[in-house]
Amino acid sequence: MSEKRFENQEDGYGFVRPNDFDHTVYNEFTSSYLPVLTRRASRWQQVVGNKATVTKSATVKRFCRKGIPSAERPTAWLHLSGAYDRMKSNPHLFQQMLDMEHNKELVDTINMDIHRTFPDNKHFADTRAATNLRKPLFNILIAIGHRNRTIGYCQGMNFVVGLLLLVMKSEDNYEEKVFWLMDTLINNILPDYYHPDMHAVKLDQEVLGELVRWKAPDIYHHLETQGLSWCLIGMKWFICLFADVLPVDTVLRIWDCLFYEGPKILMRASLVIVLNNKDRILKTTDFSQVTDLFKETVVGQESLHCHQFLNSMFKSIGSLPTARINKIRRLCESKVS
Repeated sequence: MSEKRFENQEDGYGFVRPNDFDHTVYNEFTSSYLPVLTRRASRWQQVVGNKATVTKSATVKRFCRKGIPSAERPTAWLHLSGAYDRMKSNPHLFQQMLDMEHNKELVDTINMDIHRTFPDNKHFADTRAATNLRKPLFNILIAIGHRNRTIGYCQGMNFVVGLLLLVMKSEDNYEEKVFWLMDTLINNILPDYYHPDMHAVKLDQEVLGELVRWKAPDIYHHLETQGLSWCLIGMKWFICLFADVLPVDTVLRIWDCLFYEGPKILMRASLVIVLNNKDRILKTTDFSQVTDLFKETVVGQESLHCHQFLNSMFKSIGSLPTARINKIRRLCESKVS
């Protein structure tokens, strides 16, 4: 692939902008967001500083919701998720998983998705570049598969690991750190999400539908009349944790909260996508219009303005008590079963 394709065309993470990229909208976003980033970096340094660890507290939780500075994300994610402690308790596990004989079926399955991972990103698409991340991506996915044999590899993992690599690639031992972040996600933060039957993901799509019924009954009933299946709308949102769905800055802001607060964050982000587009949703007249609308909304201006998006997640959505979500989840079990 020609290096010229990437010259002056990619964002800070290496994603190539399409020909119809709206520079005016993006420039409006960056002009308003850069001062926010500067303020957050300053506040983070005042409170957290350059410590080798980040511990949970009410202040740090609030700061995660306001956005972790990009330079601090690797350390913050590792410590707040619990991945760092798990890594230190198993210092040789990642290399052991790489050194063992690879399962051929697992290798073949992963290799099918490697070239499909962020083909619009120079760190994955340009195979001749020294910074190419395809090999690290393979290493982490094969190690995850060997470590979690009942899971193996599920589609969607490649996008999550790929984005983790883009965030962590400047760290020492970044492959091992991404491995432990992913292993913590699938075992501690989102258990059963990546099980082969995807039961937990399907269940949470039904939960999302019930939360929409609670928070916006008019939207819920309108979509019901269109024959909407929540699994067709939200499956990729949840299985990819919004990677390859929402703009990257917005995804990273969501993950800042996910690594601290857990899966309820995915519900809040999904509700924002739905509620932000209430008027447009209520104007749809058939199922195809609904699906086309959701494809458009996740890349729209409301999703691009990540700081506003995150503010909406916590201010516009209101309370989401864990007890109520768990009750809804139990009621939805029969639908999925």
